[in-house]
Amino acid sequence: MKLFTTSQIREIDEYTIKHEPVASIDLMERAATVCVSWLSEKFDSNTQLFIFAGPGNNGGDGWAIARLLAGKGYLHIRFFLLNISSSLSHDAAINRERLIQQNIVQIGLINSPDDFPVINEEAVVIDALFGSGLSRPLAGIAAALVKHINKAHCQVISVDIPSGLMGEDNTENDHDTIIRADHTLSFQFPKIAFFFAENENYTGRWHILDIGLHNEAIENIKTPYFYLEEKDIRNFIRPRKKFSHKGTFGHALLIAGSYGMMGAAVLAAKACLRTGAGLVSAHIPARGYEIIQTSIPEAIVSIDPSEICFSQVPDLIPYNAIGIGPGIGTHSPTLKALKELLTSCTRPAVIDADALNLISVNKDLIKLIPKNSILTPHPKEFERLAGKSISGYDRLKKQTEFSEKHQLIVVVKGAHTTISLPDGRCYFNSTGNPGMATGGSGDVLTGIITSLLAQGYAPTEAAMAGVFLHGLAGDIAAFKYGHEALIASDIIACIGEAFQQIKKNDEL
Repeated sequence: MKLFTTSQIREIDEYTIKHEPVASIDLMERAATVCVSWLSEKFDSNTQLFIFAGPGNNGGDGWAIARLLAGKGYLHIRFFLLNISSSLSHDAAINRERLIQQNIVQIGLINSPDDFPVINEEAVVIDALFGSGLSRPLAGIAAALVKHINKAHCQVISVDIPSGLMGEDNTENDHDTIIRADHTLSFQFPKIAFFFAENENYTGRWHILDIGLHNEAIENIKTPYFYLEEKDIRNFIRPRKKFSHKGTFGHALLIAGSYGMMGAAVLAAKACLRTGAGLVSAHIPARGYEIIQTSIPEAIVSIDPSEICFSQVPDLIPYNAIGIGPGIGTHSPTLKALKELLTSCTRPAVIDADALNLISVNKDLIKLIPKNSILTPHPKEFERLAGKSISGYDRLKKQTEFSEKHQLIVVVKGAHTTISLPDGRCYFNSTGNPGMATGGSGDVLTGIITSLLAQGYAPTEAAMAGVFLHGLAGDIAAFKYGHEALIASDIIACIGEAFQQIKKNDEL
């Protein structure tokens, strides 16, 4: 799915109005209708509802929602207009008159804090104060009302976007003057701001409601941002032919593990095998030999001369893909061997964990990384690579700039893992859950992506499919074991089911 800035979404709205064609008031009615459908599924007609509207089109949605809910038998609705403008937007004014003519809903004006209603904890607030067009923090009576709603400790549902939140960059926003919603009903697309951790307290769980914006505009307007979904990955996954053999699916080399950290090598190699590589070799320090042979009999062992760490690059000729980093440590011999590997490697590699940490303190190594290699840092590792970020939006900019400058694929792990490509595109992942915030989860991802590279997937395909499969396997594992009990091995055990789910849905 394409993602757009708020200004682009307005452009798509305008195109829809002109070319569907549809009157703007009817498009607003369409938006209000899908909101009411969602609300009526979640709350019964006895629910006490407080609807707060501003003077613009977001407020217009609020007027229409009030009327439609009242028409469905919701009789405990109190409607409040934040009276900060001498006039309403054209469509909001029409919907105000429609609500007045219906003569069911009690309407109040908020001119000062003295007009703020008492909101009990059992009530539900529908926030239709301000849309995504804000360019500065809320102030005055608007800010005071937002704070009043946030103190109510009741459920809050925001229409399109939480009031006070800007659609992309909130670095300089006043975070005390943003609605803290439990649910956000976003029209057609999620806003880019929804993908940043610092905004989770404001968006709550967000839901995409289709309001039928014009497909031609969606297709023609260019954007670097995308939301990675199953239908995208389904196009990548390759069916296996009857006469395939292990050589067909490549030979992966994983350089992983050190004394005390052999579990990372085990997890990465197991994940690599489970994802379908024909052969997997684990290059490990000598003391890890028995661990690998016992834990993963299917893996081939390449033994480093060092007892405790990676110190020497093996012959790379037999391998179709290389992954390095999980648990290798930051020993001096490892730094020397890493530099030798980057110098001699002629194809894109997967670089993770301690390999990234070594590169971070020896940044001259960045220029040695083969183009289109896949770097998989968590946020702190990325910070060490590219510098500190003051917000999620700032980190996203640094990430895309880093990818373009060095012609590398960067996967910053976390909720909605971001994948930036050398051509400037950036994908936000749709799979994964908090249970995956556990030691070894990143090692599993390294194994998955390395496996796909070995099988001949292009680096961009390997990164996107690998991230999606990793998250989907984690979602299946979370369903079985719960977030708290989930461990990295559970993700590996569910990789097969993740493949099966994608294939099954492909047949539907």
